[in-house]
Amino acid sequence: MKSKIVALSKSAEFKKILSMKKVSNKYVTIFFGNLPKKNNQKLNISFITRKKIANAVKRNKIKRRLRSIFDAAVEKLIVNLNHSYLVIAKPSMLNSNFIDIKEKIMQDFEKIK
Repeated sequence: MKSKIVALSKSAEFKKILSMKKVSNKYVTIFFGNLPKKNNQKLNISFITRKKIANAVKRNKIKRRLRSIFDAAVEKLIVNLNHSYLVIAKPSMLNSNFIDIKEKIMQDFEKIK
């Protein structure tokens, strides 16, 4: 089941998610919870990389890696579509191997489940 990824769009949604549960590792911090008026057929997720991490090219590389990881997670049905997610990248993600990042994030989604 390939689900379309929909980004959080309103400031109130971001604030509400930030006040909910979180899981953290050395690569990302994942905030998650249920939002009212959310479509349960689509994955509601946003990726954040701060300007302090690097220039625009490197920040976009991090976002591409995260999107790829979440596409794979949706295909394996690890992600709960009832939750909304906010993924905040950490600077250690730049110099790390993609496979290590993917394994760590998949382990975190097993915890969230």
